[in-house]
Amino acid sequence: MIPTQHDAVPNPSSTSLSRRATLRLMGLGAVSTMISSALHNCGTRQAQGQTSPGLNQPSELITKEIPQTKERVPAIGLGTFMTFDVKPDQSREHLREVLRRFRAGGGRMIDVSPLYGLSEVNVGEFAASLGMTNDLFITNKVWATGEFLGDRSQAQKQFDQSLKRLSRDRLDVMQVHSLVNVDVMLPLLRAWKQEGKVRYVGITHHESVYYGAIEQWIGRGNLDFVQVRYSIAQRQAEDRILPAAAERGVAVLVNMPFEKARLFELVKGRSLPDFAREIGCENWAQFFLKYTISHPAVTCAIPATSNPDHVAQNMGALRGTLPDQAMRTRMVKHMESIPGFDKLTQTSWYPGKQFSGLVRLPNPRPIG
Repeated sequence: MIPTQHDAVPNPSSTSLSRRATLRLMGLGAVSTMISSALHNCGTRQAQGQTSPGLNQPSELITKEIPQTKERVPAIGLGTFMTFDVKPDQSREHLREVLRRFRAGGGRMIDVSPLYGLSEVNVGEFAASLGMTNDLFITNKVWATGEFLGDRSQAQKQFDQSLKRLSRDRLDVMQVHSLVNVDVMLPLLRAWKQEGKVRYVGITHHESVYYGAIEQWIGRGNLDFVQVRYSIAQRQAEDRILPAAAERGVAVLVNMPFEKARLFELVKGRSLPDFAREIGCENWAQFFLKYTISHPAVTCAIPATSNPDHVAQNMGALRGTLPDQAMRTRMVKHMESIPGFDKLTQTSWYPGKQFSGLVRLPNPRPIG
């Protein structure tokens, strides 16, 4: 599953698309009022009807707009791949505390999948015990091929199981996981939306080799969400996916903002650069997340963690200053000065971490 380099040479149509999308991102469109202000060097979030707080002063929660409905959601969510796949006979109290601190820090959006082992089970159980079942914004996925071409029964079984595990009558977002059987599954998701079973539909992938296909689906319309990989180390989505999503009014979820923990391994023992204080960063997690969510087209980043202290750090990125374009460039240049940054995606996922749930990563672990 090693991504190939995306061809960044634009053709005339993509150049035109990028120009129109850029105009929208700079304030002539309605991708995000707050981020538009950030790119014009305001530096802090501007809530509706409120003035921006000054640097290092308390600020409102950073939220982003879902273009199709103008609904706003917190810009940091929670992923569950590997981290929430913990068996009932193992210690799980830390997961309950992760959810508690996540919600206390202003988070709402949680991304799950039937493929993530027991992630749905644990999210559903602990959300119920904490009294937040209906407060969460749940994004889920379907991965189904069926017994024959056009068979939707497997997908329906997955969906019914997800509702039961999560104790929900409907889900906020349903996505075609990694574009699997997308031609059959996406019409089904749209039917569920019409029936009121889901609120939004989308597609996902984490490998840049599929960005061309993702861009085509965005261009066809009728997508509410797209989920792609995007981080300070893997910025290929900036070339065409994010402009295309902005042009079409598609919300963007970001997976792998920490590059499967490899960014933390890279900066282990290193202090934050002094300029990070200008955007209110207290730790590397906030440095990486603020880069990601400051892109105008990004709706929400969904970092995964099983550590309550780490989720508290992540949620700190929801407040204070976001970088403008000059600061974003400075952040990238600083990372490029760290040995090994240019080869980060050539290393294995989750360095030094162990998982013991139902899901098993290949050995050796994936790179890319």
